[in-house]
Amino acid sequence: MTPDFPTREAVHEQVIDGFGTVRVVPLDPAADLDVIYPWVTQERARFWGMLDATRERVLELYEFVGTLDSHHAFLLHRDDRPVALFQSYDPEFDPVGECYEVRPGDYGIHLMIGPVVGEPEPGFTGALLTAFLTYVLADPSRRRIVAEPDARNDKAIARLVRAGFEPGPEIDLPGKRARLVFLSRETFEQPHRR
Repeated sequence: MTPDFPTREAVHEQVIDGFGTVRVVPLDPAADLDVIYPWVTQERARFWGMLDATRERVLELYEFVGTLDSHHAFLLHRDDRPVALFQSYDPEFDPVGECYEVRPGDYGIHLMIGPVVGEPEPGFTGALLTAFLTYVLADPSRRRIVAEPDARNDKAIARLVRAGFEPGPEIDLPGKRARLVFLSRETFEQPHRR
């Protein structure tokens, strides 16, 4: 059961017809630990790489992320209920940047949808992804989004491809073999994109 959350200031808020209001809220590691710890340590989150992490380790990692200018963590709220964990980063300051030729304007993301409450809802992940990408691309200096899901995570790769990402090469990162995927600003801004 997810506790009630006081409304925090969002860095982005978007109303999505038929879905609700999506708010992008900076992660507060201590305040949000009761939400994110069970998410990142469930078997369904094995590709996140934290299955065996203690509460203290998860807190420590996200507090460290909070000290960086190059990496950021967010909770996505749907109508004030946390439903996803997103991270963004500058590839030049991340191990992924050593595995491909980083272009000016590249910006990286990680996505974890929280556990489904009730029946799965068609379009749920797509709506959240759209809101987060809209936030990320609100900065005009960001020209292309890069993500690097685990190469075995066919579901995540397929979802990103449906959102317009183009598959790139497989790369070796610390702890995983990953598939690079890229989304240009121009592709994201096409009206028929899903």
